[in-house]
Amino acid sequence: MIKKTMTPNEIRRAGLQALTQSLGAVGMVRFLQQTEIGWGDYTKERESWLGKPLYKGKMGYYWRC
Repeated sequence: MIKKTMTPNEIRRAGLQALTQSLGAVGMVRFLQQTEIGWGDYTKERESWLGKPLYKGKMGYYWRC
């Protein structure tokens, strides 16, 4: 029986249990890896990988590869 009011920790525990029962331990881990939100600022990090764009065209920014 599920309580009407659950703490975030209880919800997480119940969700992990449901995933494990449905998918098995390995499937649960793979599902969580696919749905992880992530962190950081992709746009700023991308600039550090690619450098400043060479120019801006009609379809967006262009970098030398």
